[in-house]
Amino acid sequence: MDRVLVMRSFVTVAKVGSFSGAAKQLGTSGSLISRHVADLEKQLGVRLVNRTARSVSLTEPGQRYSEFANRILDEIDDEDAKIAQLHDRPEGPLSIICPKWIGSLDLGDAIAAFSVAHPKIAVRFELGGMSDRTYDFLDSGFDIAFHTRDLRDSSVRLKRIASLPFVLCASEGYIERCGLLTDPNDLSDHDCLVHTNDPVWRIGHGHESTLHKIRNVAFSSNSYIALQKAAVHGRGIALLPVRPAYDDLMNGTLKVLLPELPVPSRSLYAIYGPAQQAPRKVEVFLSFLTEWFSANPIPAFDRAS
Repeated sequence: MDRVLVMRSFVTVAKVGSFSGAAKQLGTSGSLISRHVADLEKQLGVRLVNRTARSVSLTEPGQRYSEFANRILDEIDDEDAKIAQLHDRPEGPLSIICPKWIGSLDLGDAIAAFSVAHPKIAVRFELGGMSDRTYDFLDSGFDIAFHTRDLRDSSVRLKRIASLPFVLCASEGYIERCGLLTDPNDLSDHDCLVHTNDPVWRIGHGHESTLHKIRNVAFSSNSYIALQKAAVHGRGIALLPVRPAYDDLMNGTLKVLLPELPVPSRSLYAIYGPAQQAPRKVEVFLSFLTEWFSANPIPAFDRAS
């Protein structure tokens, strides 16, 4: 027995004074309403209504139970409305997780700007600790996760937020000591600085691109910031996101390698729950980040310098 459904049937009977009237109001049959009331009486062990050929009246227990059921149903309806409003308003907690290397880039700036623009949304932003399984962030209580790989998983939804440019580079000191890289196939002859989650480098665009599994790993880290520092110190060749390396590229501390074969950018994706309509706070967040990255592009630099 669906207790809430039965209570609603009984309360409606009490208000309109008949089974047929209650059935019309609730869009069902009089026989079903009558059975609901009978089931409720059986459950409680008391008679709640006096039935006559023309009307229905409440017994004393029926009157008391009607008042109680009205209070319960009003609270349920009120809470349902509040929850629906929370879904439709950009406010409340919003939990976000992403790999450390993404969070240490300008994504952190974008999320900080969002938090300032939407103070009614309490942001929780965690870096690292992500599972290989796409949907685990939902089980861990997060609303949104970020990735740079194009996921094909029906258990989540995906939105492209921005493009993250990368660059192949090394310091002037390393180039003077070990020579200039003139062909991507010569990477095996050079010391390479490799992200632990990125052991295969794609060089070039489209049909001209080639994949290179890096075997001569001189320095590895799960942080692109650490790889950038190692590159600046002349330890080897690195494949880095442009954003953290931008100042070093502009002032010549790091030199672009193979400028005629630039490495592909990577798409930044936000993934979130599979519900037909995402909560308003999620929609507002995704729109804000897309606009933020569009309004804050990485300035151009001369790759051939």
